[in-house]
Amino acid sequence: MIVLGRIVAPFGVQGWVKIHPFGDDPVEWRKMPQWWLCAEDGAPAERWKPYTLKACRAHGKGLVAAFGEVPDRNAAEAIDGWYIGAPREALPKPAEDEYYWGDLVGLEVFNEAGTRLGVVDGLLSTGVHDVLQVKDEAQDGGERLIPFVAAYVLDVDLAARRIRVAWGEDW
Repeated sequence: MIVLGRIVAPFGVQGWVKIHPFGDDPVEWRKMPQWWLCAEDGAPAERWKPYTLKACRAHGKGLVAAFGEVPDRNAAEAIDGWYIGAPREALPKPAEDEYYWGDLVGLEVFNEAGTRLGVVDGLLSTGVHDVLQVKDEAQDGGERLIPFVAAYVLDVDLAARRIRVAWGEDW
C-alpha cells in the first residue's frame, strides 16, 4: 500500500472528513473510485479496508472527502487520524520527474562526490516544498534534511534505488 495522506478531522455533519495529503496534486485522487483506510501507517495490506469515494474536493491546503461507508459526523469521528492509501496499481501514474513518497522511502542518497549520505527514512511537507529525511547510520542515526527541489536533487533512479544530491557530507 502507498500511503497518500491522513484524515485530520471530521468536516461538517454529513460524514465528510478533512485530509492532509502527503505530496502534490491530491485532487487527482478523485480518479480512484475506491480508497483504502487504516488506523496504522505501515500496516500490512490485509488490514487496509476499502471505502467507496462519494465526493472529493480541494479545501485550503488539503482535501475534504465523503465516503459511502461514512454516513454522518459520528462515523467521521471514528476514522479521525486514520491513514489513506492505495495499492500501486490503483494510483494514477506520476508525471515525469514526479514521484510518490512511498517510492522514495528506502532509497540510498549519495552526493556528487559519491559519498553515501544515508537512506531516505521519510519526507516532510513544509508547505513550500517537500524535504527528504535522510538517516545516516554512520552518524549514529543522525538525520539530514534535504529539500526535494531541483537545486539539490540532481537525479532519482528508482531502478537503482538511488538519489544523487548536491549536498555536502558535513552539512
